[in-house]
Amino acid sequence: MDTSYLIIIFSLSVLISYVFDLLSSRYKTPSVILLLASGMLMRQVTNYFSFQLPYVDTILPTLGTLGLILIVLEGALELELTDEKLGMIRRAFWASLSSILVTSLLMASLFYVLMEASFFKCLVTAMPFAVISSAVAVPGSTNLSPANREFVVYESSLSDILGVMIFNFLVYNASGGILSVLSFAKDTLIMVIISLICCFFLLYLISKISHRIKFLPIISVLFLVYAVSRIYQLSPLLLILVFGLFLNNTELFIRGRLDQIFKNDLFEKELDQFKSLTAEGAFIVRTFFFLLFGYASDFYTLVEPDALIVSVLLLIVLYTVRAVVLRVSLPGSINPVVFIAPRGLITVLLYLSIPDNLKLVGFRDGILMAVVLLTALIMMAGVISYRDDAPSDFSP
Repeated sequence: MDTSYLIIIFSLSVLISYVFDLLSSRYKTPSVILLLASGMLMRQVTNYFSFQLPYVDTILPTLGTLGLILIVLEGALELELTDEKLGMIRRAFWASLSSILVTSLLMASLFYVLMEASFFKCLVTAMPFAVISSAVAVPGSTNLSPANREFVVYESSLSDILGVMIFNFLVYNASGGILSVLSFAKDTLIMVIISLICCFFLLYLISKISHRIKFLPIISVLFLVYAVSRIYQLSPLLLILVFGLFLNNTELFIRGRLDQIFKNDLFEKELDQFKSLTAEGAFIVRTFFFLLFGYASDFYTLVEPDALIVSVLLLIVLYTVRAVVLRVSLPGSINPVVFIAPRGLITVLLYLSIPDNLKLVGFRDGILMAVVLLTALIMMAGVISYRDDAPSDFSP
């Protein structure tokens, strides 16, 4: 294809996604639905002209990983750690962890009954569907009250990280046993230490680099450490979350003489620039991920009766568990937070990462797309029906 056409496609995709984002903010319609629909429409157009985009299956996992890093970093850069927020952080952590564990076990039991495969394989397949996607939840919570939105950001970001950690534990420690648990705890501790070292190193770079190109090298270092940690089967998303929290709450960690070493007079201004760069990078990657995911999906597998029936059963499990967990975790009304449990980028990424020897034979591909679309639609309905003056906020 001519380079000019590629530039046109790239530019139009970004502009269309920007319009979708504006519409999402105004009409409370998740942009992910519009992007997926656009991708599926693009598939029909290319089929009509007997043309297929190359390397889509190869590009999708890479885009998903980049998007996951930037989205978690974007969310972490918005979070403030104060004494008043500790209660909310604790509730968000237990809500995300208990939801993942209970939902994945119930979904695995459902797969076990329907597929008659080993329970372990069913559990590995169920895990991606038990994780909330911050790539969809955070933008979808824009119109909520500050307290509700902050809880969604904490919960979805923690869900991404805990989901990836548990998924990796299952995949790389299939033998199980106490040794696997100890190994997992050791790897997590190592990752925490690496994260703290990287935080101080990257903060030092931010304060000392005077070159006009400053933030891309820092993000590249994050990508590098993430990739190396992933090769050694650690939990690199922990690094991204810790770095974002560290950078946005330096007053808690950098005091006295350290403040002179690691910060400069322009730090707050540069932090705002870094946040803007991260947000725009996440927007670009998210745009092309969902467009290509929609393009790679076969519409006819989406409307297969078997896929729809299983998808509806998964949704019943998902929202029943979520309602119970939030009722225990949150004081006051759980509306509209209970509806904000979308599956998206992290779900697709984990599902595509399942090794061939652990995949369920006969599992319908349309289930993945159906769950992503239906949870986004339920989130849209919940947000639209939400009244700003409803007593649904909870105090931190």
